Amino acid sequence: MEPAEAELFRLADDEYVLAERYAEWQIFAPTPESDLALANIAQDEFGHARLWYDLLEAEYGYDEPDLLWERDPADFVHSTLVELETPEGDWADTVVRGYLYDVAERLRLDALEDSSFEPIADRVPKVQGEEEYHREHAQSWLDRLTDSADSRERVEAAVDRLFPHAMTLFAPTVDEDEILDAGIRSRSLADLREDWLDEVVPYLESLGVAVPDPADVVRPEPLGRDGSHTDDWFDLHDEVTATYRELGFDEPAELRGENA
Repeated sequence: MEPAEAELFRLADDEYVLAERYAEWQIFAPTPESDLALANIAQDEFGHARLWYDLLEAEYGYDEPDLLWERDPADFVHSTLVELETPEGDWADTVVRGYLYDVAERLRLDALEDSSFEPIADRVPKVQGEEEYHREHAQSWLDRLTDSADSRERVEAAVDRLFPHAMTLFAPTVDEDEILDAGIRSRSLADLREDWLDEVVPYLESLGVAVPDPADVVRPEPLGRDGSHTDDWFDLHDEVTATYRELGFDEPAELRGENA
């Protein structure tokens, strides 16, 4: 797989799966305003996924069934952070996931601004503008949720659950050296991870939220990036491809004669 192709799959899969998790909150968010905001964020993430998947189609010859509906779920390379099922009714968990992801995504996009692969660089500014709104939305809710001791405890529980999975956003991959050598991304995953920690840890601690010591965090066994995933992903994949299968789009069309 070419370096730009590998990077595009990570970009697209992260956004697509996160959008599916956000979409589960429709009509269930805590306020009408947050319901509308999350619907808009989910739509943005689906749009970003489409931008990257479209490039895979245009540049590498894939088609939509290859990329989504008929692709083996074990071939997806998104981080486990975006695939985890949200505990029922836990808005804090969704807000924390969004914040951890959005900071990492901003750093990754910044490192793609001058990508040697021009189709990626050309699309980065559009995505950056919309991701800034996503990050601001998450931070606004974190500020609100940490105002009281009870809700701050829910935020801390979400951080404890999600922080190890957020580290998989920066999990090393076999083609990392090729991506850097080709100039697809200007900074290494290790460097992005350090910048991410330098931002999210002080911010969360400023809200009174205890953050796990990164040195003590054990990355989950499924990394996502290498095709290993939690059961939550396989369940979600079954759900989002169910209609495609039920309508028979995965079956070859039959040509029948007039008297068949």
